[in-house]
Amino acid sequence: MNPFTSVAVGVASLDEALSLWVDQFGLALEARREGPDAVLARLWRLADTDIRRQALVATPGQRFGMIHLVEFDGPEPPVREHASATDCCPKNLDVYADNLPQKMQDLAARGCQFRNPVHSEVTVSDGTRFREAHMPTHDDINVVLLEVMGWDLPYSENGFAAVGLLITIVPDAEREKHFYGEVLGLEKLSDNLLQGVEVEAMVGLPAGAAMDASVWGRKGDLLGQVEVIEYRGASGADLYPRARPKSLGILHISFDASDIAPIRRRLAEARIDVIEHGRLSTLATSGDMISFLSPAGLRIEITAAR
Repeated sequence: MNPFTSVAVGVASLDEALSLWVDQFGLALEARREGPDAVLARLWRLADTDIRRQALVATPGQRFGMIHLVEFDGPEPPVREHASATDCCPKNLDVYADNLPQKMQDLAARGCQFRNPVHSEVTVSDGTRFREAHMPTHDDINVVLLEVMGWDLPYSENGFAAVGLLITIVPDAEREKHFYGEVLGLEKLSDNLLQGVEVEAMVGLPAGAAMDASVWGRKGDLLGQVEVIEYRGASGADLYPRARPKSLGILHISFDASDIAPIRRRLAEARIDVIEHGRLSTLATSGDMISFLSPAGLRIEITAAR
């Protein structure tokens, strides 16, 4: 299975979103469409006029981890409005940054803000060392700037690559891991239990809590990965029902597959309800489409791309 092709993001202002992703981060504007979109409205069960404008942005030259920005007419509140750090929902979009300390200085000089003035630095059990900084952005989206030491990434001219990972907070990590590995057929790229004062400060966890974190995608592809996180020793509300068009913020992810018949079969065996959409062509993809929910409630679309 390929990494995810795109993440759908509802925005109140397309121009504001593009100023971040294209102007600040240097992502490429792959496509743009103005006005109602009957096909996308059909896929998302909306009225044609509910969609005002949309754009597809990507790390230059990359086909995974793209961002499908959609401006709605009469949008609903953000998915993460008033959310706590431990609420279950699609939480963060991780953006790789080259030389994170310098990037934080540059962005702060342009008016961007960070949850903490200094980045966090963590070494996980497999020896991977990374720095990260949490950056609140448009539509209550938390962007995490991430620098992984020793990784060679396809940075934009501005020194960023996105989306590296979609962070999804779940109540039952083992059930979600089985889904991504055995049902979707993604590869497990890492699996760690992170704990300690550095992790508590980085995430905003209570003392003694831990983070069960696993990453799913395909070896060799550093964009379009999914990170499944369960916070042990901390509880949160279920916000996944909010993550639907026309809400603002992170809504769902989409995959392209050469053949979705095996995935249909595994979904049926797992007793996961599937919606058949037929052949559709959207700004982000084209082909025979299905959609369904992960065990935690994250909406997923898969296209048999042609």
